[in-house]
Amino acid sequence: MTVGVALQASGPDNQIDATVQLAREAAAAGLRSAWFGQTFGADSPQLAAIVGREVPGLQVGTSAIPIFGRHPLLVSSQAQTAQAATHGRYHLGLALGTKLLTEGAFGIPYERPIARLREFLTALRQLTETGAADFHGELLTATTPLPARVPGAEGGVPLLVAAMGPQALRVSGELADGILPYLAGPRALAEHIVPAVTAAAEAAGRPAPRIVALVYGVVTDDADSVRTKAAEQLAFYEQFPSYARVIELSGGKRAADVAVIGNERAVSDEVQRYRDAGATEVVFSGTGIAGDTDRRRTWDLLGELAE
Repeated sequence: MTVGVALQASGPDNQIDATVQLAREAAAAGLRSAWFGQTFGADSPQLAAIVGREVPGLQVGTSAIPIFGRHPLLVSSQAQTAQAATHGRYHLGLALGTKLLTEGAFGIPYERPIARLREFLTALRQLTETGAADFHGELLTATTPLPARVPGAEGGVPLLVAAMGPQALRVSGELADGILPYLAGPRALAEHIVPAVTAAAEAAGRPAPRIVALVYGVVTDDADSVRTKAAEQLAFYEQFPSYARVIELSGGKRAADVAVIGNERAVSDEVQRYRDAGATEVVFSGTGIAGDTDRRRTWDLLGELAE
């Protein structure tokens, strides 16, 4: 069981320098992993590679790269480079993304996302494990007329998917190494998510999947006002059916209902609930919402909870 944090430097003069400094603080607090989101700014595999080299021993990962607008050949190149740079401490997270951002930003129709995920993972697995691919699917082709292996990444790259719906969980169990559910509380994990992905992995003859639960939360004595602020920040996710569904399955009505906000005892108890629900790893995001003092307080607690 490991405990980590999602890092997002806010308002720095240099985002890379600021992120490396945050990662050093996280490692010093005893945290085991640092994760980086992917939007339209910094390239998350490159950021993970830099942090992983600057902060030895810290596991690093992306959570998560949308597959629309990307190709397995290019993502494999990024992932293998990060894996070689970190000497085996890089973890690649993928996501389906959303219709809103896919069509609005890339101009690409958001069609057949589950079929695309299956083909993307199939081709990517070939590339990261063998350095070559000869895949011809309905939606994409990935072949290697030139070698695609990055020396130093021969051990492969762990493939994780930000999956929470039944179809995505089935594909992830069959083809990935684990999942990265976000805003999925312990009830949704225990009753819906973990059983589904585990059953799919078992049916495919694969090892038990990693369950890397991403949790929005912070240790604070001002829980009410921080939760109000969190409700504003997380409202964005409520417009997407996949998140709305998993929030409801978790027993909440709004995204902030599944946020973990409170004192050390309250947060520690919630981390244990995630573990009991089947999480193999817990990664906290949003830890800077209440300022640096509470962020450091949160990291100190999470470092103590890391095993």
